Amino acid sequence: MKIFSHSDPAYQAFVRRLNRRAIPEAGVRDLVGEIIAQVAAKGDEALVTLTKRFDGATLKPKSLFVTEAEMAAAEKSVSRATRSAVSRSLKNIHAFANHSLRKDWSMKNAEGATVGERFTPFDRVGVYVPGGKAPLVSTALMTAGFAKAAGVPQIIAATPCAPDGSVNPSLLYALKQAGATEIVKIGGAQAIAALALGTKSIRPVDRIFGPGNRFVVEAKRQLVGAVSIDLLPGPSEILILADKSGNPDFIAADLLAQAEHGGDSVVGFATDSKALLNRVVSSIEKQVPLLSRGKIIRNVLKTGTFLLHLKSFEEGIAISNAFCPEHLSLITANEKRWLPKVRTAGAIYLGNFSPVAVGDFLAGPSHTLPTGGAGRSFSGLRADQFQRRTSIVRLDKKSIKASLPVVEEFARIEGLDAHGRSTSIRLES
Repeated sequence: MKIFSHSDPAYQAFVRRLNRRAIPEAGVRDLVGEIIAQVAAKGDEALVTLTKRFDGATLKPKSLFVTEAEMAAAEKSVSRATRSAVSRSLKNIHAFANHSLRKDWSMKNAEGATVGERFTPFDRVGVYVPGGKAPLVSTALMTAGFAKAAGVPQIIAATPCAPDGSVNPSLLYALKQAGATEIVKIGGAQAIAALALGTKSIRPVDRIFGPGNRFVVEAKRQLVGAVSIDLLPGPSEILILADKSGNPDFIAADLLAQAEHGGDSVVGFATDSKALLNRVVSSIEKQVPLLSRGKIIRNVLKTGTFLLHLKSFEEGIAISNAFCPEHLSLITANEKRWLPKVRTAGAIYLGNFSPVAVGDFLAGPSHTLPTGGAGRSFSGLRADQFQRRTSIVRLDKKSIKASLPVVEEFARIEGLDAHGRSTSIRLES
């Protein structure tokens, strides 16, 4: 762990580096570009080759999709507890989604024209569910579940398969329950390319959703324009900002839970209480031996974890806004003062009794959130992102007459006399 106090010579330099932007690495950018080109040129053949290369699985073009038999076997194998957990999570997801879906509206403008918007679901979307060391069942629910709530009729899920070509049965069950209509056994940048560009077997989608590693994020970035994307959710992050009211054991547990993701995860803790920082460090050391993924956690503690002793809590707010964490845990005795000052964060968890894990699995909001500083420009996944926005305009003679002087003036300024004529002609009959 990197531990810095505000009095340390290296403190300010480290804090400045926390003000980051989601900029791709050159090596990642080039490799992803090559993968996209292969998928564009060779389609299913490229997917088979790349899946063998990156996942060690031998597939054929006809076996890219999860079959009905595989789905039936998965449904049969999952436990009653898993079924209940999936059901309860989806119930909260759909309730939350229903509040964030946009509704059609209309009004009269100053000239009497009727203007408004209508919202319709995308016809076909892709959701990406990362593979790796754990089946991210919750991610399946918090992507496909929102798509289903928005009324999307075609939901194709992409997730990496194991070397034997299988997909975790709990993940398959969750995807089915969440509303996935197709499931393809492809991961990584090649999956994003297939969803965006299409192949012989995979029809392209209108928009792509879901988190992934830096290669998945870069593929989404490069394919914007060929397809719409949700946001840039990459390796997981947490920043816990606490004053002396923070519970050290709770804080340590949340930090370790985030480190459990492994890989490029970022784990941060900042406090203006030196005593609390010391107690958190002690609690981390006590809790790590109790966890099954201790080796993975220790690697993240070594490479991706920082702890800061702040000069003031106000400085912590400034650091948080610059860092723009995926998850911000805000623990303070003066929440009413400090919460309004938080401007950039994917999701905010308030108080000692709000673990990120509950948000990840059950609370209702999607845990698909911007990372790497992208939260300055992107918000977390919402149900309304699965809707198209279409504006509506209706005029009659009265509103045309009222609008004509302004239209003609703009037409004169811009040298577009046909625009003015297209409006005035409607008053000549």
